[in-house]
Amino acid sequence: MSAPIVVCGGGIVGLATALALARGGQSVALLGPKSTFSPADPEAFYPRVYAISPATQQFLASLGVWDMLPADRLTRVEAMEIHGDGDGLVNLNAWQGAIAELAWIVESNEIERVLSQAVQVFGLPWVTEKFAAYAPGCITTDHGRVMQAELFVAADGAQSALRKAAGIDVDEKPYGVTALVAHFNCELPHQGVAVQWFGRDGVLALLPMPDTQAGAQVSMVWSLNDPIGKDLLALPVEQRNRDLEARLNEATAGRLGRLTLRSSVHGFPLSLNLTPMIGEGVALVGDAAHRLHPLAGQGLNLGLGDVQSLVETLIRRETFRSPGDPMLLRRYRRARAEPVLAMRLVTDGLHKLFATESAPVAWLRNMGMNLVEKLPFVKRQLIQGASR
Repeated sequence: MSAPIVVCGGGIVGLATALALARGGQSVALLGPKSTFSPADPEAFYPRVYAISPATQQFLASLGVWDMLPADRLTRVEAMEIHGDGDGLVNLNAWQGAIAELAWIVESNEIERVLSQAVQVFGLPWVTEKFAAYAPGCITTDHGRVMQAELFVAADGAQSALRKAAGIDVDEKPYGVTALVAHFNCELPHQGVAVQWFGRDGVLALLPMPDTQAGAQVSMVWSLNDPIGKDLLALPVEQRNRDLEARLNEATAGRLGRLTLRSSVHGFPLSLNLTPMIGEGVALVGDAAHRLHPLAGQGLNLGLGDVQSLVETLIRRETFRSPGDPMLLRRYRRARAEPVLAMRLVTDGLHKLFATESAPVAWLRNMGMNLVEKLPFVKRQLIQGASR
């Protein structure tokens, strides 16, 4: 089998890449297992959720999939409340940036579901086998199928098999932090506000979710410093759940009333992963290209930004250039250099700033937050940056 472009990866980023290329008139094939989706349960929510920025929402709308998402599984984030580890506090509201919402909270499987449906409706060639081996211009699947292409797009996640097989280096720096995710019932309504705490034990975020029969619901993302995070995960399930509830209620100090666990708890280690974004006949997108600290909630937005830049570069190429032309790949890398660097500086910088226990530094960072709270034009800049 041969196609000018083959996208490796059947997750959100891979599906979006293949669909965007096809809608842009490019001949493309997709390689990766096809997920199966159970009917949505109004009382059960997928553990992993994403904060979709206005720019990403517009991109998904341009692919024709945003309106396919069920409205009762979407939650608008109209404001953010950010607490420092002292008296620091910053409030950001959508109206301050003259936008309708700061973000949308969406379950990852709902985005993947509609993208998968759109790819199949569009009639894209989809090989549901797994990647096995790579040679320049050629991929072999685990079933022995050979796929030839002028450009392979690695959209197969942080542990990208294609990236590794293509010999593309990744600079990985563990943070010594474990991220815990789970959903909680909350006693008080969240009112569309995302709340974040920068504490001594790590960064905690509560994201607004759709209400359930039990009342209001939030999704917790808590990046806990090791060994606290690892020790919690290692506990027997019932004890872990009790300890997590107690620790969470103490950390939030009643901001949303009593919080009660309503889902399973998942955890994963965090690291800063950086790559050159390209290789010989290979372009990396999403987590295969970079992995940053999730404290800004911009991982998927950054990954879909990769997709948009790559697709635009390929669509606008000169007629004499093939999709894998080294010049095109360098253009793509240049286009993503500034956005990726900017987000890395923000997330890595904030992590280091709040990881410093020095009393003068702690005083300065909280004073800085209170200063931002008093400067509307700075808030506008923060909101505009986050909405891209």
